[in-house]
Amino acid sequence: MPRRVVITGVGVISPVGSDKNTFWANLTGGKSGIGPITTFDTEGYSSKIAGEVPDFDAKTYLDPVEARRMNRFQHFAVGASALALQDSGFEITDSNAESVGVIIGSGIGGIGSMEEAHKALLRGGPRKVGPFIIPMMITDLAAGHVSLTFGAKGPNYCTTSACASGSHAIGEGFETIKRGIADTMLVGGAEASITPLGVASFCGARALSTHNDEPQRASRPFDIARDGFVMGEGSGIVVLEELSAALNRGARIYAEVVGYGATADAYHVTQPDPSGRGAMKAMQTALEEAGLDTTAIDYINAHGTSTEVGDIAETKAIKNLFGDYAYSLLVSSTKSMTGHLLGAAGAVELIACALAIDTGIVPPTINLDNPDPECDLNYVPHTAVKKDVTTALSNSFGFGGHNASLVITKYEG
Repeated sequence: MPRRVVITGVGVISPVGSDKNTFWANLTGGKSGIGPITTFDTEGYSSKIAGEVPDFDAKTYLDPVEARRMNRFQHFAVGASALALQDSGFEITDSNAESVGVIIGSGIGGIGSMEEAHKALLRGGPRKVGPFIIPMMITDLAAGHVSLTFGAKGPNYCTTSACASGSHAIGEGFETIKRGIADTMLVGGAEASITPLGVASFCGARALSTHNDEPQRASRPFDIARDGFVMGEGSGIVVLEELSAALNRGARIYAEVVGYGATADAYHVTQPDPSGRGAMKAMQTALEEAGLDTTAIDYINAHGTSTEVGDIAETKAIKNLFGDYAYSLLVSSTKSMTGHLLGAAGAVELIACALAIDTGIVPPTINLDNPDPECDLNYVPHTAVKKDVTTALSNSFGFGGHNASLVITKYEG
């Protein structure tokens, strides 16, 4: 029989909280983490708002010298991993290190470090480019630094699939344990691309909201007035364990991971297939692996980016797969509060699903004042709902047509 995989720890660093309890209180309280960008001058930018992580100090988790040799997205990954390990009570030791792996996704990696290095190159030539720039830039070094920091010696790599990166990392970690390659996996995503070039690039693509005068109302998934997504940053990491090992050490279990689906749209470099076919197939594949019927799902944490084409395509995908039952589902987009954490989004949102199962509360979609007529499901507008969530599904869809869906259930013993 396939080995069973459970979530025993969660760590989150986000615009609405850098610990599990604050994050969940703000999500369920409908509090937005979006505000004016503070890290650089946004003069000339069409979008001047983002979901920045407030008051984050990398030295809480890292030696100051090591922290200076790392990019912010790597700081976030190490910090969220420390929180997840602490939450799980799992200790990596010499005796288990080779059975503990790390997979952490990032869509963009250390873009801020690349920008600074390029400035140094132009100012002073190649000798002004430091030796740590490549390790600060490349996406795999979030996983690499987590492995180095905590001593995990099992499978270690990065998934880079744009906004599906974090979900793919969790899905691949789930499959790694199922296949017996590792017993425990630290998995998730990390991103820190609220930088001059990062924001300018998405502005150039006309992908970002320009509701600069009302930042907390700018991310409006499924609302007729939505005009683009809002960038966010942070990290979400979960501890996955093989079930019997978790039970043997008396671990707290948030939920069991039971299904993972990954597909491609093969349609357009940035836009989703408007039919939602690829997204539907990812959800269907995850449900099939879980051995569940569509009516088993209670809650969907939608990709829900607040873009016109994306929200409609996802709604179509849900309706095409779930049929009439789609109207009985609770569907919400926590990006309405966190913004879009790109490669970290799927991991942070799976944590929201796990906490919904654990607490019996479904977080809302805020700013949903006037739903788009083509988005006609129950998106839990404005206010959280108390609901005994047995099974939840999390969707992530990225530039390039990458789709990932994860299904988790309440562990019933």
